[in-house]
Amino acid sequence: QVQLVESGGGLVQAGGSLRLSCAASGRTFNNAAMGWFRQAPGKERTFVAAIGWSGINTYYSVSVKGRFTISRDNAKNTVYLQMNSLKPEDTAVYYCAAGRVPYSSANDGDYSHWGQGTQVTVSS
Repeated sequence: QVQLVESGGGLVQAGGSLRLSCAASGRTFNNAAMGWFRQAPGKERTFVAAIGWSGINTYYSVSVKGRFTISRDNAKNTVYLQMNSLKPEDTAVYYCAAGRVPYSSANDGDYSHWGQGTQVTVSS
């Protein structure tokens, strides 16, 4: 059974930092892209960041570029999202996803497996 389990969410003040982790089990995703998406209350799920299979190519949404960094450790089957300079508008449930494709993608249709999500709340 394939599972993606996110951790690292929580409550932080504006300007603070959090590091999210997503551990995959049940199979390896070393040849697949990994991504982070988020869903704020009352809004649709949106793309945050993605990383290609090798870890070299990354892609960010405009709203987080320069503040968030995605990385992966294929030996641990884990992907990370370092979030700095957090803003109240970053408040959302953050979801990890494993891709059907090897390249980084903002299209949620390119992802086949999803985690349950972790809550990030940024207070002003």
